[in-house]
Amino acid sequence: MSKVIISRWDATEVLKTQEDIDLYLKYTFEDGDPRLIAKALGNAARAQGMLDVAKRANMSREHLYNTLSEDGNPTLNTLTTIVDTLGYRLSIVPKGQESPAQV
Repeated sequence: MSKVIISRWDATEVLKTQEDIDLYLKYTFEDGDPRLIAKALGNAARAQGMLDVAKRANMSREHLYNTLSEDGNPTLNTLTTIVDTLGYRLSIVPKGQESPAQV
């Protein structure tokens, strides 16, 4: 009988371009699971360089790691700061609609 080796999958190994990160975050946010969203933002930050993202967000690397872990629970203020630092903005989109409504 052969041994099965299981290793942890690291999303940052496939998040090589900005387009990769864009699509990854798009589909994660569409899923809506807060734990997955926090983890995905953490993966995006790691792909862009966690220390650099932490400095630009004016927070410690450790705080950023903890906040964006699967068990993290960022405040709205922290979430919007991180999203902005990563080069995104939050918006509200009606369910079933692809892009934000033009007002």
